[in-house]
Amino acid sequence: MSKLYTIAIDAMGGDNAPEEIVKGALIARDRYDNLQLDLYGDKGRILEIIGDSDQNRLTIINTTESIEMGEEPVKAVRRKKDSSMVVAANAVKDGKADALFSAGNTGALLASGIFIVGRIDGIQRPGLLTVMPSVDDPQRSWVFMDVGANAEVKAPYLVQFAVLGDFYATHVLKRPNPEVRLLNNGAEEDKGDKIHIEAHQLLKHVKELNFTGNIESRELLNGHADVVVADGFSGNAALKAIEGTALTMFAGLKNVLVHSGLKTKIGAALVKPALKKFASVLDYNNAGGAVIAGLKAPVVKTHGSAKAKAVANTIGQIKTILEVNLVADITKYVQENKDQFEVHVEEK
Repeated sequence: MSKLYTIAIDAMGGDNAPEEIVKGALIARDRYDNLQLDLYGDKGRILEIIGDSDQNRLTIINTTESIEMGEEPVKAVRRKKDSSMVVAANAVKDGKADALFSAGNTGALLASGIFIVGRIDGIQRPGLLTVMPSVDDPQRSWVFMDVGANAEVKAPYLVQFAVLGDFYATHVLKRPNPEVRLLNNGAEEDKGDKIHIEAHQLLKHVKELNFTGNIESRELLNGHADVVVADGFSGNAALKAIEGTALTMFAGLKNVLVHSGLKTKIGAALVKPALKKFASVLDYNNAGGAVIAGLKAPVVKTHGSAKAKAVANTIGQIKTILEVNLVADITKYVQENKDQFEVHVEEK
């Protein structure tokens, strides 16, 4: 029998909580037989959603508070000790759960991850890591980090993001020798501000990385990298631009087709299967969530607007992260290369 992993789920976090979170957990429980799912939140509301469903490998832990999307993150984590997110994070810290999932307040989850679950010793700045699609090659999804945790960075932090992204690409995406690139405003080595110029030079000399240079934002969806490293400000801006462009493009296309003549509608019917396939490539619900990489346990955030499908897929992503021992292998690497890491972070 395979090992049973326990995931602590913040059932009250997100725009559609707890309904869609609980429904997604039920889908994941039925889909994966090696998961124990602990739901933290209002027990009465959770039981109403579960109804007559089998509660095998489901445990409900009642909490009396929840952190809202608009609350100041650090204050909320400190003050709301009995919130679903904080209690779930403490369960991970205390070894009662192997990982933490939430669709709630991103800043609060970052604070919970850093201050409660804790950083891996040697990692200076955990960052948000997400997996993005490639339009040119749908089989070559890629790792994007950081997409929002660290708006201001130092060059050595970008090196650590590259190492963390490289581990995710090799372990979870199963990419041998993944190609790593640095998001910048030009392909040349001397492009960008001082931080990105320095980061480029540092990345060139990390022998464990297959660093192939800078990448511009217009190339991101073309399948030209396995790992793209960015500061949190640029990464988040690029991510939002990609998401917004995809939504606008499909909305505009739909509007044109609705108001077009018969010939256009017949043509649209013919290409509809291809358009659906293309839309599925860009659908974030299929990709899972954003991992706060660099922590002592997996902490994963999905979209605040996530529905049950996205919740279930993100739980499946966490399952994979646990099965491949991602955190343990990163921790071992950092410990074995601590001198090298400290040189990167402190002296350069």
